[in-house]
Amino acid sequence: MRCLGYFMPHKVKVLAAFLSMFVVAGCTAAMAYLVKPAIDQIFVNRDVEALKLLPFMIMGVMVAKCSFRFVQTYYMNSVGMRVIEALRNDLYEKIVVLPMRFFEQSQVGMLMSRILNDVVEIRNSVPSLVMLIREIFEVAGLIGVVFYQDAELAFYAVVVVPIAAYPLVYFGKKLRKLGRKSQAGVANINIFLQESFSGIKVIKAFATEKLETKRFQDENHSLMNLTVKQVLNSELSSRVIDMLSSVGIGLVIFYGGMRVIDGTTTAGTFFSFMASLIMLYEPIKKIDACNMDIQRALAGAERVFDILDSPNVVPEKGGAVDVEMPFKSLEFRDVRFTYPTANRPALDGISLDVRAGERVAIVGPSGSGKTTLVHLIPRFYDVDSGALLLNGRPLDDYTLKSLRLTQGIVSQDAFLFNATVRDNIAYGQSGYTQEQIEAAAKAAYAHDFIMELPEGYDTVIGERGARLSGGQKQRLTIARALLKNPPLLILDEATSALDTESERIVQLALENLMRDRTSIVIAHRLSTILSAHLIVVMEDGKIVAQGKHHKLLETCPLYAKLYQMQFADGSAEALFT
Repeated sequence: MRCLGYFMPHKVKVLAAFLSMFVVAGCTAAMAYLVKPAIDQIFVNRDVEALKLLPFMIMGVMVAKCSFRFVQTYYMNSVGMRVIEALRNDLYEKIVVLPMRFFEQSQVGMLMSRILNDVVEIRNSVPSLVMLIREIFEVAGLIGVVFYQDAELAFYAVVVVPIAAYPLVYFGKKLRKLGRKSQAGVANINIFLQESFSGIKVIKAFATEKLETKRFQDENHSLMNLTVKQVLNSELSSRVIDMLSSVGIGLVIFYGGMRVIDGTTTAGTFFSFMASLIMLYEPIKKIDACNMDIQRALAGAERVFDILDSPNVVPEKGGAVDVEMPFKSLEFRDVRFTYPTANRPALDGISLDVRAGERVAIVGPSGSGKTTLVHLIPRFYDVDSGALLLNGRPLDDYTLKSLRLTQGIVSQDAFLFNATVRDNIAYGQSGYTQEQIEAAAKAAYAHDFIMELPEGYDTVIGERGARLSGGQKQRLTIARALLKNPPLLILDEATSALDTESERIVQLALENLMRDRTSIVIAHRLSTILSAHLIVVMEDGKIVAQGKHHKLLETCPLYAKLYQMQFADGSAEALFT
């Protein structure tokens, strides 16, 4: 029923397919019935009038059957394609607004499999259901024909029909179970491929090509084993029905032949009966095939609707108020946050005030909670307790869109899309002219290298910006932030992954970005710390000290220790990665 809901917008076409189905079923029964007068009147009685009429009647029935079957098949398949489109749209729309925790607990390959593979299986649900109903009506019509022609003989013919229901049910259950496992196997293959191709440099660096190939072969072998089992059960179901059909046909030939020999029935009646019987067993086998398609569709549907309908998979929710400018303050009040799989809090009682125009540097050893702290500001995560206020109002009051559009985030992972340089700089922002885009690129020290690319701003830079160096990618993300022009800037170790030369250029771009802007910086350079209005020192999810550089050197042992480790000789450039 859940699948049928996606076919309702196309109910006119589905209804036309259903009506066509009844016509096709009726034509099948009519063809079986016309065998009797064709043999008796034309070949036995040599009736010329029947010869002139019956061939055209048969042709008319076949033309009608073919025409309406075309309508049925075309409409149901085209509707099936539209259902795939709608399901993929709904699934992506649901997934993309889920909170960060969902993506941390899910695998990209699995999500791709749900959208690409599982949805395709659902396409077959209603078309197969329509075909199932059509075949049932064909069976009913043909049974009516055989009983009309010879009720006693019909009894021996259809005695196996109820028995044929058993393999349908038995093998149908097995196929749905195998379908679930097969879909999970496809997802595992997707996960493996996504991970291995994304991490190809690591694979090559450790020379593990053969090991990864063996792992892929094992995954592929497991999937093929499931596919072979599906084929086995599908064929067993079909062949059991064939054998049962042969029992009915054998009984009919024996008793029907005796009746023809005895003269109690005509050859035409017998052959019409046999034609009806042969036609009768064909839709029974098709019912079996439709049942298999439906079971596979239901297995895929269970996985798709597990995301669409699960009460545990809840989209992000924002408030109803838009953020009002200008930016005035950001306040952390006794904030606590723990990751679902962690044994201790990532943030434990954080209280911090950030005022308009300030540059706040956050320093501390790895794992102290710096990145978690800044990820709470755009509500990538929600606090477990305490409060986070923007301009005096809780973040929950604001719409997610307005909240995030007031913030610019530049992290060490410079993510770019497989699009042009222009599209990446202006990502998510419309109405900007080429001059404005170029101005942002120049301020980010990116314009010169962009102009050296084959097609300048129209150059497609590859997946994750694969055709650019780390420094070039970072400068494009800074240009993107400059064009966005947010009142609040968050820098998360934006230069930590760069070489010295690239870092120097990117730092100049960052200085342009931070100028006249409230900034929260996970510190990476001494210059950032020295120019900060406030330095926040974190350890084990807590703020252990905050203040100016010289004050912290005197009052905070952890800060003094880290400073001495990194800057005592005056040669180091980086701090607390």
